[in-house]
Amino acid sequence: MARNEKRAARERRHARVRKKIAGDAARPRLAVYRSSKFIYAQLIDDVSAHTLAQASDREVSGANKTARAKAAGELLASRAKEAGIERVVFDRGGRQYHGRVAAFADGAREGGLQI
Repeated sequence: MARNEKRAARERRHARVRKKIAGDAARPRLAVYRSSKFIYAQLIDDVSAHTLAQASDREVSGANKTARAKAAGELLASRAKEAGIERVVFDRGGRQYHGRVAAFADGAREGGLQI
């Protein structure tokens, strides 16, 4: 499968998921984006179209990408707590819930977020 076909398939999966989930001020959407090197996440209030908190594995250190993703999840959870957020809706961005995406979610749960 060519790169453009894989990207288009991921975007279709993401659009299918986004039809069903949306975040609000009480329970924002935890949107995760994974590139080949890094992982980024934001807490988004879709009603007012504002980012409430964000984190990336560029801000933390770890032995490998999975460990950095987990640490970034914990960092986002601490920033969410500062903003008064405890519950979120998880948006995996069309990616499989596996590897770094799952590690990020586990780190966020360990940091105190309810997903």
